Amino acid sequence: MSSNSNSNGKEENNQGISRSLWTDVWGETKKIWYIAAPAILTSIFQYSLAFLSQTLVGHIGTLQLAAFGIQNLVVSGLGFGIMLGMGSALETLCGQAYGAGKLDMLGIYMQRSWVILLLTVLLILPVYIFSSLLLKLIGQSAEIADLAGKLSIWMIPQLFAFALNFPMQKFLQAQSKVFAMMWISFGVLVFHSFLSWLCIIKLDMGLLGAALTLNLSWWLMVLGQLAYILLGSFKESWTGFSWLAFVDLSGFVRLSYASAVMLCLDYWTSMMLIILAGLLKNPKIQVDATSICMNVEGWLFMVPLGFMAAISVRVSNELGAGNPRAVKFSVWVMVSMSLIIQTTFVIIVLVTRNDYPAIFTDDKLVMARVSRISLYLCINIFLCSVQPILSGVAIGAGWQTLVAYINIACYYLVGLSAAVILGFKFNLGLEVSVIAILFNTISKAGLEIKDLDSVKLAEKRLSTLGGQVGDPSSE
Repeated sequence: MSSNSNSNGKEENNQGISRSLWTDVWGETKKIWYIAAPAILTSIFQYSLAFLSQTLVGHIGTLQLAAFGIQNLVVSGLGFGIMLGMGSALETLCGQAYGAGKLDMLGIYMQRSWVILLLTVLLILPVYIFSSLLLKLIGQSAEIADLAGKLSIWMIPQLFAFALNFPMQKFLQAQSKVFAMMWISFGVLVFHSFLSWLCIIKLDMGLLGAALTLNLSWWLMVLGQLAYILLGSFKESWTGFSWLAFVDLSGFVRLSYASAVMLCLDYWTSMMLIILAGLLKNPKIQVDATSICMNVEGWLFMVPLGFMAAISVRVSNELGAGNPRAVKFSVWVMVSMSLIIQTTFVIIVLVTRNDYPAIFTDDKLVMARVSRISLYLCINIFLCSVQPILSGVAIGAGWQTLVAYINIACYYLVGLSAAVILGFKFNLGLEVSVIAILFNTISKAGLEIKDLDSVKLAEKRLSTLGGQVGDPSSE
């Protein structure tokens, strides 16, 4: 009798624990998707601007497609990576300040980020202006480099838009105001689709039309978000423009550049593959095929990128509120969801690998090359289900410098060196170069998982990042 009652008690206890676990998982899932769903859609809509332009340019000719691919993934990729990375410092600062209830500092942080990013744009401008020469110096075809250089000069307005856009996005994300970003991005994409068809195809403006529409669309995005912040309900977090934006910049600059290094070294792996492709035989075919694969991967990468934004908000908010134990639970829930979604994408790409290249080009050689590389593309898509989320944890916790060192070691000292040796010294081609870099994505993810055990230490960083988190009016 006693043993039966003990057994029943254990079963009821286990059932209670199971119900509690599923309740916690469901609750965390709702919190994640409330941020992640609009963040994913926002990322997809914004990435689709260049994605759509490349699709239309690809039907003009292989030279134009190669030039657009080089400019978009290498030159603009440089600016995009730096601006996104530096803007991600706000995910740490605004997220933790919001979690701690210090809302008055969010607007100040955003303005500080604007100041730093706009000054950084001035340092990047020579790369855009002299991109043709720089591309030739690293061995790119003169024909492709000249056209890509001309396009880079036309794309300078987009770089300034990047500098204003990302701080506003992080400001809104920290407060979970992501639905407005989604609708603004969607509206701009609809406008961009019509304008791109009109300028690139109907009016036959080619690359000039692509540059015109991309610049205009990104500036519409900036103006839409700025209007929402200035006219929206942000009385506590936006108190107007302030001279405090120019105060306590040293800590903010350090975190901004650490964030930039962390994300840029990650993002620029694709850029390096494009450059390596341009050094192989038949550079037009190689660059076209690689840029198509990188754009498909980039489009599918928007899902884990949205998760990265969501986890950085969850981590920074929980740390700011003094709840570090909730961080690990949120990470494992999000990793599980991302694995399921990315596995679905892998299956779709494998099934359609002989068909989807036709969306981007009419050239049979390019289509065949894309189909061959698709297997390696799928490996990277799967690996990217985990690694961006771990990077999001690093951003939310303020570990940007540590992850920057991990990126340097895994991607560049090991991965890129192996790619160059295997691809060129042993003439094994682009596929083996891709495998060498993919191997180091695994290494990087493993090191970042190991560092999750140190999550409690991140709480101590809030007071040292971005200056004083006090009442702006008192300064």
